[in-house]
Amino acid sequence: MRVSKEAEVRKNEILDAADQLFGQKGFDGTSTNDILQQVGIARGTLYYHFKSKEDIMDALIERYSDRLFTVAREVAADQRVAVYERITRVILALNLSGPSDKQIMEHIHKPQNARMHQKIQKAILQGLTPILADLIREGIQQGLFRTPYPYECMEMVVAYANTVFDEDMVELNEEERATRIQALVFNLERLLGADSGSLASFVMRMFENGSEDGK
Repeated sequence: MRVSKEAEVRKNEILDAADQLFGQKGFDGTSTNDILQQVGIARGTLYYHFKSKEDIMDALIERYSDRLFTVAREVAADQRVAVYERITRVILALNLSGPSDKQIMEHIHKPQNARMHQKIQKAILQGLTPILADLIREGIQQGLFRTPYPYECMEMVVAYANTVFDEDMVELNEEERATRIQALVFNLERLLGADSGSLASFVMRMFENGSEDGK
């Protein structure tokens, strides 16, 4: 006898199963039949919740993104912390470090999940940029930054970080990574019209701490 479940519970069961299967077999290597068998449901039930496997992938990416951006927004909203530190912590929020998060990142970076990877990068660019831009506007009000383009500056930074610090895009050793971070901070100060050196030591220290935490 088939068990009837609340729609949201069933939907999450499908997503959990797809998440596990995509990690094991890749997006392209996973069929809808695999998902059906994993959850133990009929095809009609699957298509009631999702139009296609691509739709399931989009829902998973939305789940990942919501988790990431929730953390980023909480960090950005903490007025007890200086703007410089909040900007850096928002960027570091991209470094998902929980056990399930590490598994997510591992299977997103598999070659067979290239489409997922691309969509995640797009979601990060669209979702993280406005959060950072609001922080830059706050910094402008405090006299820390001088730029007429807070959104565009952060869009450039996120696009750069999203590409150069992605191991699938650019392979860097520790020395090269450190140099790229220094270059990013150097140019960020100029993009924002910040005083020379105002971000450098602070951001480098935060990135180093973030790298140690992620080990």
